[in-house]
Amino acid sequence: MAQRAGKSRVQSRAKPAQEKSAKKAAAKSVPKRAAAKSPGASKGGAQAVKPWTAAEVYEAFSRFRKANPEPKGELEHLNPYTLLVAVVLSAQATDAGVNKATRALFAVADTPQKMLALGEDTVRDYIKTIGLYRNKAKNVIALSQKLIAEFGGEVPRTRAEIESLPGAGRKTANVVLNMAFSEHTMAVDTHVFRVSNRTGLAPGKTPLEVELGLERVIPSEFMLHAHHWLILHGRYTCLARSPRCELCLINDLCRWPEKTV
Repeated sequence: MAQRAGKSRVQSRAKPAQEKSAKKAAAKSVPKRAAAKSPGASKGGAQAVKPWTAAEVYEAFSRFRKANPEPKGELEHLNPYTLLVAVVLSAQATDAGVNKATRALFAVADTPQKMLALGEDTVRDYIKTIGLYRNKAKNVIALSQKLIAEFGGEVPRTRAEIESLPGAGRKTANVVLNMAFSEHTMAVDTHVFRVSNRTGLAPGKTPLEVELGLERVIPSEFMLHAHHWLILHGRYTCLARSPRCELCLINDLCRWPEKTV
């Protein structure tokens, strides 16, 4: 009897410890996202929302088109080459800041040959007001050299070839293909990424996910100007902080739970 009682007391003391351990294990097994606020609600991350219908997507872009039939990119350029250079320089910089530096630069160097003639040191002096200007000056000279050596001094017309140029990535290629060659590409910058996730139009955790999602849902007739409409919407209306929901053309379609209308 004493032995049984001893075992019973040991088991009773062990039981709370086992239960505590089990609770900890269960807590660890619950995904953190379940308890956390959806990142899409405020920071532009992917969120689980009811997908837009095809009719809603068409309506949204019809409104954008009616309000701004021929949207233009805000990076100033003279030709495909200067557009390429401007986009490379715009990484982690504002369009206004890039334009301020490139007006004088492009006035004297609007071809790869002229840019090489200037040299890296001079190019650096022209763009020193832009962030990361030292590395960007190297890239501008290097991409100019490659354009001359491999592409006859012309900007290539495929994504893979543009991405092979120093300082150029997928977004750069998409911008150049769209603006210089009227290709139906979707360049996803911070504004497009935020608008796509916040509204629920094309949620995605990465720019590539958002890009492919937008290409799937946006009708072809809108694709030429779609990325400009979304960029401008994010830049001037669907702001990162204090979005101007009361002025939003698509506020009735937007899925954002925190919209103010």
